[in-house]
Amino acid sequence: MSRFHPVDRQTGYLLPPSVDEWLPEDHLARFIVEVADGLDVSTLEKAYAGRGSAAYHPSVLLALLVYGYANGVFSSRKIERATYDSVAFRFIAAGTHPDHDTLATFRRRFLDELAGLFVQVLEMAREMKLLKLGTISLDGTKIKANASRHSALSHGHIEQLEIQLKAEVESLLALAEQADQSAVPDGMNLPAEITRREARLEAMAAAKAKIEERAKARFEKEQTEYENKLARREQKAKDSGRKPGGKPPKPPAAGPMAQDQLNLTDEQSRIMPVADGGFDQAYNAQAAVDTGSMLVVALGVTQACNDKEQVLPMLDQLAMLPASLGRPKAVVADTGFYSAKNVQACEAHGIDPFIAVKRDEHHPAPAERFTEPAALPADATPAQAMAHKLKTKAGRALYALRKQTVEPVFGIIKSVLGFRQFSLRGLKKVTGEWTLVCLAWNLKRMAVLRPQ
Repeated sequence: MSRFHPVDRQTGYLLPPSVDEWLPEDHLARFIVEVADGLDVSTLEKAYAGRGSAAYHPSVLLALLVYGYANGVFSSRKIERATYDSVAFRFIAAGTHPDHDTLATFRRRFLDELAGLFVQVLEMAREMKLLKLGTISLDGTKIKANASRHSALSHGHIEQLEIQLKAEVESLLALAEQADQSAVPDGMNLPAEITRREARLEAMAAAKAKIEERAKARFEKEQTEYENKLARREQKAKDSGRKPGGKPPKPPAAGPMAQDQLNLTDEQSRIMPVADGGFDQAYNAQAAVDTGSMLVVALGVTQACNDKEQVLPMLDQLAMLPASLGRPKAVVADTGFYSAKNVQACEAHGIDPFIAVKRDEHHPAPAERFTEPAALPADATPAQAMAHKLKTKAGRALYALRKQTVEPVFGIIKSVLGFRQFSLRGLKKVTGEWTLVCLAWNLKRMAVLRPQ
């Protein structure tokens, strides 16, 4: 008598197999299908013209993409292959096999509509009693662009290359005009070499023009800020009757700087410092995370390296959320988000800000951790008032939530899901893809939090 299970790959099923029996009841794929089927995708349905062969339903394609992103499968080709190889993907696709072109086109075509679906999922989380806005943590993380930093050209480097390439073109043209071309190396195609350099010069001229356009916009912004600073300085001198102290503000310089860069592959991405101390071609992805559920409730992508200007956009997004989700009571953010303007903006929205003014010591004295700070002076500055609030027991407890909410969300998305680089290019498209990533994270988190 054999001790092993019999292996028989030849006998067919006595009854047709049911795709519904292939997965456990609590599997993530079942939950994503349930949510996708409950979403209002009528806007997506109306976008189909109704001509030609029958199309795959938007809820099926959406569920395939979301499940793929929730499990680290971002390539449309890999998702197509998984509909043959993976039981979970076969379940979501109901035994069909959308090709990679269909999946890629769907993702690219409906990026704008993802924002509305993202809000619908948040409303579902509220109905499941998983989400009630209270304290929100803000943070940003650098995500690699779909472009190499070696494809970036600086304005100064372009000017040097232009001189070199123009000299090479003149040399090659002179060589081509010679009656005796014995000096031409074997295998060299002079017309091809000239054409290649001229095409390179055209591409660099276009890049140079875009860099100069950016520099012009930057100068206009800096000039306005400079004039505002001068006006405040003059008004202060007029009110006090004394000459203002300190150095006057420095006027901005017009024109591009030598280090101003543009990437030829994805011109809207930027060279940014990354966590390992180096630099990479990247975008700055932002997220506002509810500390109670660790669900992302607002998101964005910016070309700015720092987070200073990202508080207002996040506050605007939070204000546009349905009133049924509740209103945030407090916002927690690290020192990269601090400015007096941002503190005032939070208060204007009726939200209590807890934004670090500077980096604190990692190992404060025990007495400092268990006692309240001294009373705040009557003439304290906004920065001193914020620092004082964060040193209170309540402030320390609330600020501590940041490291156990938004930072773990970024860590899981990048290290567990494996999303470290955008597949799409351009600010608008990567914002849509970041929405898809956060949507996948929210559904994965909701599957964990839901009552069993």
